[in-house]
Amino acid sequence: MKTPLTGILPVAPTPFHADGRIDPEGMTRVLDCMIDQGVDAICILANYSEQFLLSDAERATLTKVSLDHVAGRVPVIVTVSHFSTDVVVTRAKEAQSLGASMLMMMPPYHGVGLVPSPDGIFEHFAAVSDAISIPIMVQDAPLSGVSLPVPLLVKMAQEIENVSYFKMETPFAADKLAQLIEAGGDHIVGPFDGEEAVTLLADLDAGCTGTMTSALQPEKIRPIVTEYLAGNHDAALERWKLCLPLINHENRQCGLRATKTVMMEGGVIGSDFVRHPLKPLSPRTKDRLMSLARELDLIALNWGK
Repeated sequence: MKTPLTGILPVAPTPFHADGRIDPEGMTRVLDCMIDQGVDAICILANYSEQFLLSDAERATLTKVSLDHVAGRVPVIVTVSHFSTDVVVTRAKEAQSLGASMLMMMPPYHGVGLVPSPDGIFEHFAAVSDAISIPIMVQDAPLSGVSLPVPLLVKMAQEIENVSYFKMETPFAADKLAQLIEAGGDHIVGPFDGEEAVTLLADLDAGCTGTMTSALQPEKIRPIVTEYLAGNHDAALERWKLCLPLINHENRQCGLRATKTVMMEGGVIGSDFVRHPLKPLSPRTKDRLMSLARELDLIALNWGK
């Protein structure tokens, strides 16, 4: 990529048939819908893609299908997180060979008793960087249970060639983003917000230049970022207020199920199946989700009709 990515880079959900098999045709429809939502890039195989419930063979299929189908219309970010450095390096090389524009990685994680040392984390990312030539986004998320203090992130940005993007999802993300940007300077090419944009205004105030949300309402959230970066802070705030009830309901009540449920209703995919041990939304939670989605007249709610 010649210019840094900014804006909104949502996570694509992984569609399954009602019997639990992956749905490659549905995946292509998800990608087309997201492009019609006006996204700046698409991230696949992330946590909101149920990456932890996919086999290696399914991952390979979805990676190839996605990169072939998008075919350069927007950049595609492939998530390659794994505890094993060797596995991550293999995934990274394969993703780049198929046309990925960027990789996203969490630090190696596998429970409290297996948290690597800071040196181990640094070496994990360095090994991937040495194997590829595309940017790496570091995902700093509570899910990993691994602490990534600002000095370590800055050291990674300064000393690992391809580490230049950061997705901050930890508590008090804005403060951490501000510290990272100040300490890292020009080495922090892409400071990003996450968590469905629930802290987006604070994170923009701290200096983030984009957000990685779900694919539920990118067309509504992207203008918050573009207005803010253009200096129209009041307009950004008003747009964020409009989106906030649905952002909050997704973040606190629905999780990754929200996008799939709305996309099924909108004819993008045939099923909102989530793999066990995840469970479908309760009727009460779904009713509120659909009410909020209809109020905003979301693209995903009408795309396939």
